[in-house]
Amino acid sequence: MASTAKEKELTYKEVSDSVLKMLEVPTGGWYVQLLICVSLVLVGASCWTYQILTGMSASGKSHPISWGCYITNFVFWVGIAHSGTLISAVLLLFRARFRMSIYRLAEAMTVFAVMTAGLFPLIHLGRPWFFYWLMPYPNQRTLWPNFRSPLLWDVFAVSTYFTISAVFFFVGLVPDIAAARDRAKTFFRKMLYGITSLGWTGSNSQWKHYMAAYLLFAAFATPLVVSVHSVVSWDFAMSIVPGWHATIFPPYFVAGAIFSGVAMVITLAIPLRKVFKLERIITTEHFDAMSKLIMFTSGIVTYAYITEFYVAWFSNNSFERFQFWFRPFGDFWVAFWGMTFCNCIAPLSLWYKPLRTNIAFLFVLSIIINIGMWLERFNIIFTSLAREYIPSAWGGYNFSWIDVGITIGAFGWFGMWMTLFVKFFPAVAISEIKEILPYPLRDKHALHH
Repeated sequence: MASTAKEKELTYKEVSDSVLKMLEVPTGGWYVQLLICVSLVLVGASCWTYQILTGMSASGKSHPISWGCYITNFVFWVGIAHSGTLISAVLLLFRARFRMSIYRLAEAMTVFAVMTAGLFPLIHLGRPWFFYWLMPYPNQRTLWPNFRSPLLWDVFAVSTYFTISAVFFFVGLVPDIAAARDRAKTFFRKMLYGITSLGWTGSNSQWKHYMAAYLLFAAFATPLVVSVHSVVSWDFAMSIVPGWHATIFPPYFVAGAIFSGVAMVITLAIPLRKVFKLERIITTEHFDAMSKLIMFTSGIVTYAYITEFYVAWFSNNSFERFQFWFRPFGDFWVAFWGMTFCNCIAPLSLWYKPLRTNIAFLFVLSIIINIGMWLERFNIIFTSLAREYIPSAWGGYNFSWIDVGITIGAFGWFGMWMTLFVKFFPAVAISEIKEILPYPLRDKHALHH
């Protein structure tokens, strides 16, 4: 849990006090952050409203790049959501102790990232009020969705992932909500925590059933880590577009999703740790472990990039060869080389251990990685659609302020929910942090705190 003498003095009561202190009356800085996020949401909402009133021509989408920024953002946010399930469920099954301090933040990030990702297919539709056409319901016109389309598989995969992740997230919160309930002072918080704690008292019987249910949800959620982003990758791999039709896409997308998701956890955890003085709970050892996970997934992603070029060259397919020549040297070369630097070269610095525990460096690197992962999705979608088989059908992309505004609004939407969550619910798992404290540090009044 800790390595320094100061960190080893941490007790049960101090864990509860440190985490529940985050739920105190909001400060001016919190309101400023919430105001900024809401302002960005309003920017995105205004751009979307303008697009609905004007038509899809207001966006940058044009032939042949008809997916554009919206599907790029969709894949990016689904990828961000991935690490929450990995850190909370998979590492729980493997009994990885470093997950304890960060998994609650990762789970919250998962739920809010899926909520963000789900907006983009609706924005991409142009007429979002017809979204229910994707649902397999009987109707007199016998209009049924095409179940052979990977785009429909997305609907089932992402909605299932959101449902399981939200339930898993809430179940894990219950004991800590009860701790917040016992210290709540305002009527609103007493009512909020009284309802959401589900009558938790901390009895032996409740803990027994809770742990069994939590383990069951973890086992149920684990396959989703592989399945959900594999399904998203099939949106591309099931087509015959040069640069997409590849069997490497499912593991490539899953590794990339974990890569970007863990980086986002670091991006969120570092300011949280600094503002609320959680250095004794979220320690440098936790960041070191996450850095190693980033190194591992970065290696897989780099290998996938190299494999794509290798297969294209030795396939003797002129279309594939041209596509992978166009990516680094064509119209979107900036995206390719930016992606390569951010995802392949920059993470190599983590082989140097002092940098793995340098908090400021990790914060900057995590932002660089997420920029790189957005560029990766941009690179895949834009370059392949811009140069398909027939030269007469080639084209470019006209970036629009609508695209930019909606993309900015998505980050504001995600930040708004994270800001609200941190102030109203425990962002660090109190009960599980206590589990890994050395026995002598468990003070005799622990059960009462």
